Amino acid sequence: MSSSVLSMARPSATSATNNCATATATLLAKQLNAALAGNKRETATTTTSAVVNPPKQPLQAAKIIQQSHVVCFDVDSTVICEEGIDELAEFCGKGSEVARVTKEAMGGSMSFQDALKIRLNIIRPTQKQVDEFIKQRPSTLSRNVKRLVAQLKADGKQVFLISGGFDCLIAPVANELGIPLTHMYANKMLFDYKGDYDSFDITQPTSRSGGKAEAIGMIRKRLAIDGALITMVGDGATDLEAVPPANNFIGYGGNVVRPEVYRRAQYYITDFEQLM
Repeated sequence: MSSSVLSMARPSATSATNNCATATATLLAKQLNAALAGNKRETATTTTSAVVNPPKQPLQAAKIIQQSHVVCFDVDSTVICEEGIDELAEFCGKGSEVARVTKEAMGGSMSFQDALKIRLNIIRPTQKQVDEFIKQRPSTLSRNVKRLVAQLKADGKQVFLISGGFDCLIAPVANELGIPLTHMYANKMLFDYKGDYDSFDITQPTSRSGGKAEAIGMIRKRLAIDGALITMVGDGATDLEAVPPANNFIGYGGNVVRPEVYRRAQYYITDFEQLM
């Protein structure tokens, strides 16, 4: 990974956040219109939140955040509006091929690590392409997440990012939120001496199934705080399965809703303002 990727500053997210909010509102309107027209079709994995899925116990979720010593966030579709690897695939002209593999993986037909390997072997991004992707398509922060992270830090809480995505794509997000890169657990792309894609680091806990729980276990040992309360916030099943060793899970559906996660989560919010 080039140091320029890690140190690259991202532009202001104000306009990007507005675009995200507009896109979300448009999507909600389309879903509502479809529902009114009697169209009951729904994807197996995602649906928009505000129309169909109201928050679950948001006041209690906010209290849990107040009581937590450590708050860990998923990144793709949680801290940011996009799915990083899908966006990178589209940028590299491999969007439809990667989407097919993603769908198969979400259907449980292969392990997380196998799906990651197959998708990266399809994309095979060069280091230059990754750098250009970050410059041309900066991630969009989810609504109110920057305010929430700032509040958590002001309250003296430890904030971590735990993602099945890639650190080179997530580092600019961490920088914008003021989260140290040492508080980021994510996968690593490996490039050869010419900057061509080689492989990814399979030693990272987030490169395999159950990796987010493993990462939280590492955080717990690292901080060594007796009785530390750790809360995981995310949109996906891998986030839900981080309990234990996390004490609590709060589902987030501000960008997409995974029906199984919504069903199983005791606490669920659709805007980070609900945690403040």
